Amino acid sequence: MAEVGTTVDLRNQRLGLRAGERIRVLLIEDDPGDAFLVQELLAEADAPFDVQVAQTMREARPLLREVHCVLLDLGLPDASGLDGLRQVLQDAGRVAVCVLTGLEDEHLGTAAVAEGAQDYLVKGAVDGTGLSRAVRYAVERKRADEQARLLRESELRQAESARLERGLLPKPIMAGVEADLWSIYRPGRDRGLLGGDFFDAIGADGTHLHLLIGDVCGHGVDEAPLGVALRVAWRALVLAGVPEDHILDSLEQVLVSERRSDELFATVAVATVNLAEGTARIRLAGHPPPIVIAGDRVEPCAVQPGLVLGVMPGVPRPATEVRLGDPGWQLLLYTDGLIEGGATPDASGGERLGIEGIVEVLRDRGGALPRDLPAWLAAQAEGHNGGPLSDDIAVLLLDPRSTA
Repeated sequence: MAEVGTTVDLRNQRLGLRAGERIRVLLIEDDPGDAFLVQELLAEADAPFDVQVAQTMREARPLLREVHCVLLDLGLPDASGLDGLRQVLQDAGRVAVCVLTGLEDEHLGTAAVAEGAQDYLVKGAVDGTGLSRAVRYAVERKRADEQARLLRESELRQAESARLERGLLPKPIMAGVEADLWSIYRPGRDRGLLGGDFFDAIGADGTHLHLLIGDVCGHGVDEAPLGVALRVAWRALVLAGVPEDHILDSLEQVLVSERRSDELFATVAVATVNLAEGTARIRLAGHPPPIVIAGDRVEPCAVQPGLVLGVMPGVPRPATEVRLGDPGWQLLLYTDGLIEGGATPDASGGERLGIEGIVEVLRDRGGALPRDLPAWLAAQAEGHNGGPLSDDIAVLLLDPRSTA
């Protein structure tokens, strides 16, 4: 029903070394003799390392994110022991960290690895080859850890996206209703997760069908959960038999109470369709009007626009009775991402479709079948836009004719 999803391309994450790239090492060591020894050991191994030395944590801090590996002495004058390590781990980001310990502090090295260091090295007990190998392994282990972390984050985002999809785009309740409902959802090109578009449908008494489509306006992390709250509230209100005149007011109360910012608002279209009579009672709250398709007749429903939800609570939004036509009509509901995508900055010839543009496209739709129409419309909008649409789009097509 919906086209959603998010992935992380690990190939675009620069976590490892380029071929032939020299390894940049920051040695944080306050003892000049020990610092000289470490540098000599790396030189002895003829390793492709560039080594910088910092004698204090304060001196090292600006350099931490510019290197591949940190060799950290745990006895600095301004940061000692595991506290110093924690400071480095906090500031170093994806940089590998190895600690340097004395012979009598080997237990401290073990504790450092438990804190997040890649390895520990005992001063005086490692030669150049061993030191070089330890640094290389530390960099590779850190790279592998980062890839695993990104993969886990990707899986979590995919799971969250699936949960939001179930909330925003539920399975319509169509039992006993002789009609088909075709739909599509596509997130905007700048976001992999679902945005704030939502829709739903509930059949009643085999003749009437309640439809909802809406859009929480804005681009951020709050839109999808708020869209879920509005859709769930609408379904609960309809199933509870709340009079149609009160439903939009109740949704507005939910919006105002659940939103995190007063700047968030929503556009909504609701319709109660009488399939037997071919009529619909439609209410709009700042949403584009549904479009009736009946043979060669393609026209937007003449419905009072109404004020968006969340701007001026309590404003009346009266219903408009619409004649859909003789048998063979279809009713199209959509979010404004379909008509107001606009040209992308790098596109030539891109243009907004607008309502009139969608009407013209529908008149020329050729052999597009109802089940294909939502996806076909989305493709037409992208073509006019000159590329992927920047906003989310949702399209819902009610077809009283059985095409299953």
